[in-house]
Amino acid sequence: MAQARKEAFSIQALQFLDAFLVWVAFWLGSKLRNPVREYILGLKEQPEGLAQLTPLLFIVIPAVPIMLETFGYYRHPLRKRLSDSLLQMLQALVCVGAIVGLMVVFIRLPVESRWVLGSAVPLAAILLLIREAATRAVVLNAVRTEDAKEAVIYVGAGRTLQSFEDLLPEEVKAGYKVVAQFDPVEGSVGELRALLKENSVARVIFATKHTEFGKLAQLVEECELQGVEAWIWADFIQTQIARPAFDVLGGEPMLVLRSTPELSWALWGKELIDRVGAFFAIILTSPFWVIAAIGIMVSSPGPIFFRQQRAGRHGRPFKMWKFRTMVVDAEAKLKEVKEKEGNEMSGPVFKLDNDPRIFGFGRWMRKFSIDELPQFLNVLFGDMSLVGPRPLPVYEVEEFEQSAHRRRLSMKPGITCDWQVGGRNEITDFEDWVQMDLDYIDNWSLLRDVKLLLKTIPAVLFGKGAK
Repeated sequence: MAQARKEAFSIQALQFLDAFLVWVAFWLGSKLRNPVREYILGLKEQPEGLAQLTPLLFIVIPAVPIMLETFGYYRHPLRKRLSDSLLQMLQALVCVGAIVGLMVVFIRLPVESRWVLGSAVPLAAILLLIREAATRAVVLNAVRTEDAKEAVIYVGAGRTLQSFEDLLPEEVKAGYKVVAQFDPVEGSVGELRALLKENSVARVIFATKHTEFGKLAQLVEECELQGVEAWIWADFIQTQIARPAFDVLGGEPMLVLRSTPELSWALWGKELIDRVGAFFAIILTSPFWVIAAIGIMVSSPGPIFFRQQRAGRHGRPFKMWKFRTMVVDAEAKLKEVKEKEGNEMSGPVFKLDNDPRIFGFGRWMRKFSIDELPQFLNVLFGDMSLVGPRPLPVYEVEEFEQSAHRRRLSMKPGITCDWQVGGRNEITDFEDWVQMDLDYIDNWSLLRDVKLLLKTIPAVLFGKGAK
């Protein structure tokens, strides 16, 4: 049976981890060989590494996870018993042993240290069982943590929707939370638009058979404009932005209309670069954190950091960190400043070059983006990425007039982006800003992220576009 997209990705990651654990088992076996032989037999020998077993390792390490998958070891982690895991592991190891035996007989594969091989097998079994127990604990925690579940809207009604739900395994339904059910016959496109906005929805599942094709197309288009995945049960619709692809949900065929980058090793690499990059960036920029803290304390009484509710992926709010560059009651004075000074940015976003709320040292920090440094904490915690559309305050997102503007929320927000390196304060039309973000989303690649990060360095050093 075909695996769902995210499940298949997770299985690949587990297979790489298990292959590494098999290598660790052999390494431990090689390290334990001499101490055990000396303790039991009183023999002192020169320590041996794994070099003599290299040909064997090239076969065993990839073969173990492949055979484990063949016998269903990675399926249904919540429903498996320990006896099931042991049986699947025994079957896999027997097959791998048979393969090794055939290689030894027919191509004379060298097996120099049988003790290392014999000890590595139980060690590998123990490590794999520990890994499986840890995986089960993580999955259970994710399932039980309501806030961590993906918000989903069901579109459908009556027996059709009930039939669809009945076909899905409980463990599949436990992985997300249904925040609303929308009747496509009685409801309007505007009502669905409001539901998507209010619930920070990541996916809409269409399970309907008797809805007018034109109406269904309008509902899918609304999801498409907001960058929300549309999963359609047994149907097909032409789209302008979203890329149609077939996937499986609980064994049921689904048509997915996706207008954001598909889950891949490149996205996994982006996540890894984010966490590692943020960690080292905090260490490397720590002197500037000290300078900023001292400068703020001397220049303006009040807290060093400023935290604000920003709209994250799919509009989900999070607290974004910055060094404070404005007076303490800056947000309370926003309306007054707008009325007196106006707004140099069109649309719902507020930008003003000579904002009177900014104190002197804060203006210097903004010029060189030092005030943005605490956002590396947001990246480290997973709320933001190093590269992505800039996160806007929640109150500005609520003023979006077009659904297409919300599609910039379909990717995790970032510290830098095309707008950031392309002269941020030189762009005054919000539509131009949105188009830059949508171009980034539609043509995203890991290489593009790397290029933007490299462009950000001179933009920050020379204060390009910042005021």
